[in-house]
This record gives sequence, structure tokens and C-alpha cells, in this order.
Amino acid sequence: MNETQQLAQEAADTLARLTGVDQHDIALVLGSGWLPAVDALGEATAEIATTDLPGFHAAGVAGHSGKVRSIRAGDKNLLVFLSRTHFYEGKGVRAVVHPVRTAAAAGCRQIVLTNGCGGLKESWSPGTPVLISDHINLTATSPLEGATFVDLTDLYSARLRGLCREVEPDLDEGVYVQFPGPHYETPAEIGMVRAIGGHLVGMSTTLEAIAAREAGMEVLGISLVTNLAAGISGEPLNHEEVLEAGRTAAARMGGLLSEIVGKM
Repeated sequence: MNETQQLAQEAADTLARLTGVDQHDIALVLGSGWLPAVDALGEATAEIATTDLPGFHAAGVAGHSGKVRSIRAGDKNLLVFLSRTHFYEGKGVRAVVHPVRTAAAAGCRQIVLTNGCGGLKESWSPGTPVLISDHINLTATSPLEGATFVDLTDLYSARLRGLCREVEPDLDEGVYVQFPGPHYETPAEIGMVRAIGGHLVGMSTTLEAIAAREAGMEVLGISLVTNLAAGISGEPLNHEEVLEAGRTAAARMGGLLSEIVGKM
């Protein structure tokens, strides 16, 4: 067991002790704007601060609570991260993907990664959920270290996207592009995203997805479009807009997640 795996196992052991749940089944990472949706997932059996777990950091972004919640949903134990560490916080890639590795060590074989993002399709109004079909990682880094070669051909599970469409048949999908952040993209950069085949832009998710694949987890990615990407609407971008879109869409997002998890 290497250093990162050992730290993840220590965090998972502490999690089991603090929550009273020996093994979790499905992990969810709630991105900016998604926090109001968590109550629809089921009964919380425990909630702890991320800082109570080895290797975790306090939440550094508005709209993230810095909590981890254990939820009983039907016959499943859900492990819900109500915040994430972003690459732009400067804590290193290991810190960004540590929650994912902890979830795997805690027994989770599936993970739902959510985010708030900018959309390039004008038909995607704020509050529109979009399934991630693939990604483009523009952070110029990877969570994998050494000669670790991991196939990402089918990183975002087609099976899980199919389950999502059983819940909402009209769900659209697109390619998510992660920039390093924390600044928003320029209109010229959005033009580049369009040219290389991207449909969604944000500052998270891709590194976590890669780490999840390395750990053998099945990955579902869902973006909540919180605004049109830079230069499309002509309006300036701000983080409050992201949070407001989440609050407005909270009931729909909570219901969507709850039904999807029930089918997983």
C-alpha cells in the first residue's frame, strides 16, 4: 500500500468509527450550487466535519459546507461529500482526489460527481442538469503518479447515464472541460473550448474522475449549468450566480439524485 492509499485507508477507518457505518456503497460529491439538494437523498445517520478525517481540509469555497454526511437510502449507505478541495486552492492534486480515494477505501464501488458549470449551448438555461459523457482535462496534471497507465475510454459510465435517462428521458449530455481556475474563462478561451469539442466548462471533476477510475469505481458525472459561458450572453460572471441557480434548481436536483441512486 502506497502513501496515498494508506492515508485514504486511515480516513476510511476513522469515517467508519465516527459514523458507525462499516461500509458505504455509493459516494456523491456535491459541487457548487448542489448543496440544497442533499436533504432529498434520505435519512442522515451521521454528519461529521471533513477536518475530523485524516488528510482532509476545511471547505475553501462559498456554497460548500465542509461536511461529510452518511445517509441511509433504502438498502444502501450513501457517503456524501458536501464540499471538495479544488485544484486552484493550491493544496496539491493529492488533496483534490483524497475524498475519492477515501470513498473507495470505505467500500464505495460507484461515485456520482456533480458540479456547477458554464454551458456553451444557449438552450441550456441556468438550472439545467447535463450528463457528462466525456471530459477534457486542461489542468496540465494528473492524480496518477509513476507508471500508472489507466484506460479512460469509457470513464463516464454509459450504463449509469442510461439509468439517468430512465428517470428523465430528456436529459442532455456533453463534454466537460476543466480549467485550473479560480478565474473564469475568457470569451477567447470559450471559443477554444467550442473548437475542441467541449460543451461545459468548470474548475473541478476531471481529476476526481480519473482517480475514481484508477480505484475501480463506476463513475457518473452530472453538471448543473448555472450560467452561459463567458462571452455568450454578454453578462459578467460571478459565483453568487452559481449558488442562486443551485438554490432555484434544488428540488429538481435532489429528486433526480434520489431516483438515480435508487436505481444504482
